[in-house]
Amino acid sequence: MVLDDLGSSLRGTLNKLRGKSRISEEDVDDVVREIQRSLLQADVETGLVMDLSDAIKSRALDEEPPAGTTARDHVLRIVYEEMVALVGDATEIPLESQTILLAGLQGSGKTTTAAKMAWWFSKKGLRPAVIQTDTFRPGAYEQAEEMAGRAEVDFYGDPDEDDPVQIARDGLAATADAEVHIVDTAGRHALEDDLIDEIEEIERVVDPDLNLLVLDAAIGQNAKEQAREFDETIGIEGVAITKLDGTAKGGGALTAVDETGATIAFLGTGEDVKDVERFEPSGFISRLLGMGDLKQLTERVERAMEETQAEEEDWDPEDMMQGSFTLNDMRKQMSAMNKMGPLDQVMDMIPGLGGSVMDQLPDDAMDVTQDRMRRFEVVMDSMTEAELEHPRAIGASQVERIARGSGTDEDTVRELLEQHRMMERAIKQFQGMGDADMQRMMQQLQGGGDGGGMGGMGPFG
Repeated sequence: MVLDDLGSSLRGTLNKLRGKSRISEEDVDDVVREIQRSLLQADVETGLVMDLSDAIKSRALDEEPPAGTTARDHVLRIVYEEMVALVGDATEIPLESQTILLAGLQGSGKTTTAAKMAWWFSKKGLRPAVIQTDTFRPGAYEQAEEMAGRAEVDFYGDPDEDDPVQIARDGLAATADAEVHIVDTAGRHALEDDLIDEIEEIERVVDPDLNLLVLDAAIGQNAKEQAREFDETIGIEGVAITKLDGTAKGGGALTAVDETGATIAFLGTGEDVKDVERFEPSGFISRLLGMGDLKQLTERVERAMEETQAEEEDWDPEDMMQGSFTLNDMRKQMSAMNKMGPLDQVMDMIPGLGGSVMDQLPDDAMDVTQDRMRRFEVVMDSMTEAELEHPRAIGASQVERIARGSGTDEDTVRELLEQHRMMERAIKQFQGMGDADMQRMMQQLQGGGDGGGMGGMGPFG
């Protein structure tokens, strides 16, 4: 979960209001004080923290909660709306031909971000190309080439050319068939004169439609000065924030855009090329407060299912809703889940499962779950096709043989079979549902309880 410490702290603060029908000024003061502490620890700029907390206090005391709304849900809604306003709108990025220039200091994650963005555009049906112009950092060309290969997108760079401006010019010509050009520039440890001159020259050559500043979330409030300097140099229309999965200080980078009037475009949430998402203020804050983000979840599910079906042309997930649910089906489901990204991120997107539920689990709970899935795959690799299709027919002697063949133990094999039986029962429940039943279930999800609702699609809408 991005900014996990901040999210956990905010949720804990709001939970102190649980069960109260009305809220006193003392309650509000306690909540605001804790929110201030949480945001300051996340490195949000002090002035912004004070403005936010003043707005929350004023609204919590002056506004009458809607009939039937608990004190906690009333304050939760106010905190949600004010924090969405704090982080601002998302950068507008049309799904059409364009050139994007990436700028930032050395180590900010520009090269990785270029490949991630290219992968994202490719999944939206466009043909992107990454142009690597960094001749300053050793290994920049090799890293960019490898990352573009992982993203399966076009790439141009020239390790024998010393002039980054010439590389940019040649790159545009060599990748003329691409619809989206992402130009990665060099960085330095500080915004020095030679870097400024270089970026300005590259900008003149590529004439970008969008200049994005790449900021490492761990930089905290120093991001503010970076944002201002780069904005003065080339003009910044948007920000891509990287490494949000590994820092508690990301609030500084998130709110640095306030310095330039820019907006946030992308979030980097992991090391894999697929660990990128478009910034959606509503969904991001909704996840932070433990209310889920069904819009982002739906995108990941659809993408994972498409990729799994592309690899397994004879498998249609809808078939499970019609006939029997086999271990082969279960393996395909597990494969699709793996493609959705880390389980803790997926859990955070599910209303009612992320947030406070995740707070109660051990830190390694999701790692254990992923390890369990890997063990199940090893076990299934040691089964015959007949056993995979008819798991209920597996007897004690077969359990012993499968455990021996997979290098696991019999308990693991039985655990897999029990997991299959549980999933099979759940599938059969869905098979028995009519349209009215499904609609009722979705309405319950959207209602959420405890202010849950459909994060990313307006959790209170």
